[in-house]
Amino acid sequence: MAVNRAQHFVFRRAAAPALLSMLSLAGAGAAVYAQAPNPTSAANPFFGSVTARPASDETLKLSLDEAVSLGLKNNLGLKEAENGEKSFQGQKNEALQNFLPTITVGGDLGVHQQNLAAMGFGPRVIAEFASLFPGGKIPAGFSEITRDDLTEGQIHYSQMLFSGPVIAGFKAVSAAEKAAWFAKMSARGEVVQQVAAAYLHAIAAASEVDNAKALEATGQVLLNQAHAAHEAGTASNLDELRARVELQAQQQALIAAENSLQKDLILLKREIGIDPGQKIVLTDSAPYNDLAAQTPEEVRAVAYQNRQDYLNLQNQEVEYKAIHSASRSQRLPSLSFGGYYGVSQVGGAGSHGNFAAVGTLSVPLFREGKLCGDAETAQAQLSAVDAQLADLRGHIDQQVRSALLDVDATAKLVEVARSNVELATRALSDETDRVNAGVDDNLPLVTAQATLASAQSNLVESLFQYNLSKLALARAAGIIEQQYRVYLGR
Repeated sequence: MAVNRAQHFVFRRAAAPALLSMLSLAGAGAAVYAQAPNPTSAANPFFGSVTARPASDETLKLSLDEAVSLGLKNNLGLKEAENGEKSFQGQKNEALQNFLPTITVGGDLGVHQQNLAAMGFGPRVIAEFASLFPGGKIPAGFSEITRDDLTEGQIHYSQMLFSGPVIAGFKAVSAAEKAAWFAKMSARGEVVQQVAAAYLHAIAAASEVDNAKALEATGQVLLNQAHAAHEAGTASNLDELRARVELQAQQQALIAAENSLQKDLILLKREIGIDPGQKIVLTDSAPYNDLAAQTPEEVRAVAYQNRQDYLNLQNQEVEYKAIHSASRSQRLPSLSFGGYYGVSQVGGAGSHGNFAAVGTLSVPLFREGKLCGDAETAQAQLSAVDAQLADLRGHIDQQVRSALLDVDATAKLVEVARSNVELATRALSDETDRVNAGVDDNLPLVTAQATLASAQSNLVESLFQYNLSKLALARAAGIIEQQYRVYLGR
């Protein structure tokens, strides 16, 4: 469900240089959760998080809803998506400035020295102005080097009144901002799926630990019985050895299950922003409920209304249409207005105002090579997005149908696994009675124990896969954040 893109379109108009760099687009990534060995945030940012607080000695009780809430608050992948949206919001504000007046105020105070002779006012020219001086004579000691104190202040105003590329470019940036919002929402769905899957996997690992502990306890009882029978002379040493081997096998399974559980808990804590050293206890058990029957057409209709990646591509289509329109509108004239008003004072001789008001009309006469090239590039980008949108419709249909098949298949596997556990439990009970009655040795009993252990592990795995398939179906429909509780039967 990932849509990655990085397209650039640049207008080289003097009226809107800041706007043009904003049309590069950011993509949204979404990966399907898979319990891989040693997953890291280097390969997938959704496996990382911003640690909210340091570890404490207190054991933290954590429910599935609390884990999802912490993930939405601290997950690294979502943080990156949120920062991407903020970046586009900033770019939109920059683009908006092209429609607003720009007003600046400045002032300066300086001392200026001029050489009158260098400016053409030599002694002969100055003598012609002698009548202007008191007494009709040039004052004695008159210097051709003058010094002026200049104080001035100005307020400048400029505004773009009309520009086709600026208008279309703003529409493009607005569509890109909305696309970034959908990318963020898609990342939220990814976080819910990742965290829920990690929580469910830890529950499955905890169930394996419980099963291993129960089988170890049973193995210890059987070893004690075999040892007592051997001491009493009613059983052979071989029976005791079998019981001891079976107990040690269960002890090995328990060690492996506990190790796997601790690693799954570390991964869960990394995804939701809890210090890996913090002790936690999962308060929810493995959920199970049957989903109401749904047709591919029903789920697909929901997906077209709610899938963020699909809505994201639709906004990209709007964005590229705006870019294409901006390319064509470069042939239109642009109109801008600017000016200033200032007050200047020279050498204490009094102040006077000065101003300028300038309207600029810019008409492109001949730039057909560039204009045609820009239009063709924008059309190619638009065609590419249209093709991606058509492909995504088919991809959504594929995902929906595959998810429905997985839900149906894993539900049946759960039913079979439950039946196998019941049968294996009955078989172990019957074989225990036969051994206690002296009808059999303990070889069939050891076999029955192994069969029950395998059946329990298969049930745990089947429940985990069933819940994962329901999460995948909710994600395929685009409603996982809103309805993951419903799909899991919370």
